[in-house]
Amino acid sequence: MPRIHRTGGRRTPARHRARGGHDPQLPPAALHIALVSEHASPLATLGGRDAGGQNVHVAALAGALADRGHHVVVHTRRDAPDLPERVPLRPGVEVIHVPAGPPEPLPKDELLPHMARFGQYLERRWRAEPPDVVHSHFWMSGVATLHAARRLDLPFAHTYHALGTVKRRHQRDADTSPAERVAWETEVGAGCDRTIATCRDEVSELLAMGLDERWIDVVPCGVDPYRFSPRGPGVPRRTDRHLLVQIGRLVPRKGAALSIAALALIPDAELVVAGGPPAPLHDADPEVRRLRALAADLGVADRVHFTGGLPRSRVPALLRTADVVLCPADYEPFGIVPLEAMACGTPVVASAVGGHRDTVDDPATGRLVRPGDPVALAEATAGLLASPARRAACGAAGRRRVLSRFRWDRVAAATDHIYRDMRLRRRDTRPLTPAASRRA
Repeated sequence: MPRIHRTGGRRTPARHRARGGHDPQLPPAALHIALVSEHASPLATLGGRDAGGQNVHVAALAGALADRGHHVVVHTRRDAPDLPERVPLRPGVEVIHVPAGPPEPLPKDELLPHMARFGQYLERRWRAEPPDVVHSHFWMSGVATLHAARRLDLPFAHTYHALGTVKRRHQRDADTSPAERVAWETEVGAGCDRTIATCRDEVSELLAMGLDERWIDVVPCGVDPYRFSPRGPGVPRRTDRHLLVQIGRLVPRKGAALSIAALALIPDAELVVAGGPPAPLHDADPEVRRLRALAADLGVADRVHFTGGLPRSRVPALLRTADVVLCPADYEPFGIVPLEAMACGTPVVASAVGGHRDTVDDPATGRLVRPGDPVALAEATAGLLASPARRAACGAAGRRRVLSRFRWDRVAAATDHIYRDMRLRRRDTRPLTPAASRRA
């Protein structure tokens, strides 16, 4: 597994240990765990602009923690008027819909003004039913959680999933994040007990923000190797061409345009792009229109197929049918699709960014290529398509890598260890900074 920055006792230097199960000296008692995921509900349909890997992560982590005997409550924003306050997700896990802002879908970049009310709700609920540990996901969840957790003296871990500094660096003027994002991310990192990063690249970014390495751990995202498996039904192929697949949110940074440009250099292949609005609304989506126009300009419109957002249950069949899965994002905080493809025994060609560099083992499980380079993407993909034996070897190696490093039960065990260690070794009380107190 990726090495993890494990915090020792109070104010001790960082220790670097291989990720493992929980310490046998820690108490085995079940915990009441509160997860906070303000925009990424574990109940959401994937593929929309704000529904992707974080939704998967929160749902799977909650389930794996419940499998370890814990009771998990996920707090997410109510985005429809008819949603019940509490919804069972599975045994040991329930979702609470928090009234914060209008009960309708809102872009996540517009949610910050509603985080004060979200945080007030958390404080009231947690005062009545205190959790043993709180774990927020994404920076605005951290904003909502920070004040309540500190006021109630609750152990508080945070996972960013994406960083404003990285987004701003890549998107520049196209970045629609609130201007306060980076400042708030720093406040959350300074105010929580532990920051749980998902890859080594993120640790470097956190250190550049000024966060203290002693309070940073690395635990990757995971995958369910039973749901995502080489065994099972596939999807019907339209033609006898090689099948390339890209799955994810349909936003420019995910690189679907790059996949289409690469396809123009691979004459014996077709591309399925899964993501975006569901089929009835798909043709009206601006990004779909842009990509269709690009495909037409490059002469590959007949070889590019858009499915719209897929129900989670249909994703494994598509991945295991693909000859190669493409993950050419401009930047990727972690990227869960490569793991899902590898679990299905399918080789991956991914951009050498972020979490891809931890998950894709080049050349054993696929290829890592320069981001933003359609020629490099096409060459690496064509090389795999030219050799069935190489694809089979990459697929088998990817499956082994997932089983040994990225199962959700291992992710939950490492996270459980952090929770318990955090509760037992609470560092000296750190009051909110004046800036954080004013914002909260």
